[in-house]
Amino acid sequence: MLCSWRVKLKLLLATITLAVLLSWLYLFMGSLEYGRFLLLPPCLGEQPSRDVEREALASQVRRVEEENQQLRMQLGQVQAEGSDGSPQGGASAEDGPPIGGERNNRTACPKQRMVHKCELLHVAIVCAGHNASRDVVTLVKSILFHRKNPLHFHFITDSVAHQILQTLFQSWMVPSIHPEVSWIPNKHYSGIYGLMKLTLTKALPSNLSKVIVLDTDITFATDIAELWAVFGKFSEKQVIGLVENQSDWYLGNLWKNHKPWPALGRGFNTGVILLLLDRLRRLGWEQMWRLTAERELMSMLSTSLADQDIFNAVIKQNPALVYRLPCFWNVQLSDHTRSEQCYTEVSDLKVIHWNSPKKLRVKNKHVEFFRNLYLTFLEYDGNLLRRELFGCASLPSPPSDQLQQALEELDEDDPCYDFRRQHLTQHRVHLFFLQYEFLALPNPTDVTLVAQLSMDRLQMLEAICKHWAGPISLALYMSDAEAQQFLRYAQASEVLSARRNVAYHIVYKEGQFYPINLLRNVALSNTQTPYVFLTDIDFLPMYGLYDYLRNSIQQLELPHRKAALIVPAFETLHYRLTFPKSKAELLSMLDMGSLYTFRYHVWPKGHAPTDYAKWRTATVPYRVAWQPDFEPYVVVRRDCPKYDQRFVGFGWNKVSHIMELDAQEYELLVLPNAFMIHMPHAPSFDISKFRLSAGYRGCLQTLREEFHQDLSRRYGAAALKYLTAERNL
Repeated sequence: MLCSWRVKLKLLLATITLAVLLSWLYLFMGSLEYGRFLLLPPCLGEQPSRDVEREALASQVRRVEEENQQLRMQLGQVQAEGSDGSPQGGASAEDGPPIGGERNNRTACPKQRMVHKCELLHVAIVCAGHNASRDVVTLVKSILFHRKNPLHFHFITDSVAHQILQTLFQSWMVPSIHPEVSWIPNKHYSGIYGLMKLTLTKALPSNLSKVIVLDTDITFATDIAELWAVFGKFSEKQVIGLVENQSDWYLGNLWKNHKPWPALGRGFNTGVILLLLDRLRRLGWEQMWRLTAERELMSMLSTSLADQDIFNAVIKQNPALVYRLPCFWNVQLSDHTRSEQCYTEVSDLKVIHWNSPKKLRVKNKHVEFFRNLYLTFLEYDGNLLRRELFGCASLPSPPSDQLQQALEELDEDDPCYDFRRQHLTQHRVHLFFLQYEFLALPNPTDVTLVAQLSMDRLQMLEAICKHWAGPISLALYMSDAEAQQFLRYAQASEVLSARRNVAYHIVYKEGQFYPINLLRNVALSNTQTPYVFLTDIDFLPMYGLYDYLRNSIQQLELPHRKAALIVPAFETLHYRLTFPKSKAELLSMLDMGSLYTFRYHVWPKGHAPTDYAKWRTATVPYRVAWQPDFEPYVVVRRDCPKYDQRFVGFGWNKVSHIMELDAQEYELLVLPNAFMIHMPHAPSFDISKFRLSAGYRGCLQTLREEFHQDLSRRYGAAALKYLTAERNL
């Protein structure tokens, strides 16, 4: 641009002037070992004192330095503005003149449009399925890490991603973020989510004037506000901002008979798009792209690159619509990429686009840098991104406000403050972390195994899957980094990767206690079957238990009665166990001392009411009465009471749940031919704290008393027996 060269010329002259003045100042002030001045500038004369001469010259140098600095800032600004709209390298002769009337901008130096720190930025992301939902998290982390503005995310999803992202962002509770998850039913737009970007003028709110549209496989390395500012550089005719495609795909020379869709030169990549929605609506965008697509599909039959092909075909016919973004806003790491021509230093890059099917395994000489940048956000603790934007009015968030008020009401001098604080902690939740096949119509007697675990119990998953063929719902308590380790573990496991009826729900770590009942509730709430088997991850169910439970539910007519079916629990102290194939084998091992009734030697009250002596000879289900501290593993309807989440860490987390089942008058029925076996493991951190800390045990007693009071308020006189039983103990 001409204005750029004018600034460069001024800067060059100023630099020469500064260099001359500095040389004179050095010669004037510098001395050799004899202390004689070598040269005096003729313009200063010979008579004035040397101090006055030195000060005058120094003042002139400072003034020129200031002018020089201002010119450098102006030049940097002009270069940034010029690069944003200038054609990129590698464009073919077919490009013709600069796209979108760039020549019209060459007569004046446009001012850089600054984004106000409190301006709300809108970002749209199309997301469908489990995998894309995971990718969205990494993308959003990279945006939140750099952002300084409030953001409004518009997620256009299928039904699967809708549930995942809705829960994720509600539980994330990032200040000054408004996530709007819109589920577009499959009957709209033929259910092809790869074309949804074309429909954003209709899918997004009609009063939304502009939006940044991103693919899910994008990583930001800068503040997204810098990209938002580019909207201010669009000419009156430009409506779409895109980066040139960085491969030869649209040139049609990748292989013999390769026939891509029509495009302007190399075409454009739609991983990053700036859309002026109000202008597009006035242009009749919906009809424009549909007519173009219908015309091209008569010869092309289908798209190869989904919406990107249609965007390029429209731009081919209407080149004035596009504003050419500089390539660093979409560095494409595809196969056969030419992205290395886009930058001289990787530090110059702003957006990385993993648009190769190989993703992190793509070949590029700088791939290690790109991969490390991506992994940084992949494993970054999302809790750290819950930071306020000071100086901006927060977007309304009633759940966040209520939580903050509850936290402020806590008494920090309360000995049990940490327990109460943990109860109020808002954990991020990522449902259905891996592929899961939802049931179209569950069997009326079907049952889901429900459990929770942390990273140190991961080795139990394969064994449980071998013992239980039915659906499983698991809540996993992990950090962001551990969740990625689990993902790699599950994908590498032949047993786990073969199952599509195991739902993994990640609850991200926060706080000092293990939120065991929160985890149970997450797993329980996201089951689909009418019945659930509430167990713990350390137990292996007997072979065939899934079928046995379904038959028992039908035979006992559970749909017409309120009952909890008890599966008797046993344990082994051996890490290697020949698992019994029948009740007879289990009784034999029990008699030989290789198996025991569960916790008989440390906590007999927990399972003694099961009446193991009666179970040995029982052939039909039998009823047992509730007793204090009873905590069996049960099969109940999915709509059973939730676990009380005030109980965190070790102690009373299951006892309180069974007590509430009894308060609601559930029958407790022991199944005569069912069993489960607890496998040995190292003590958890929380049980160690329980054993060693009198304060821990005291707080647990306080929580028990408060639970009794709440139970009495909900169930009245029927709950008095629990308080009486506690006092008798």
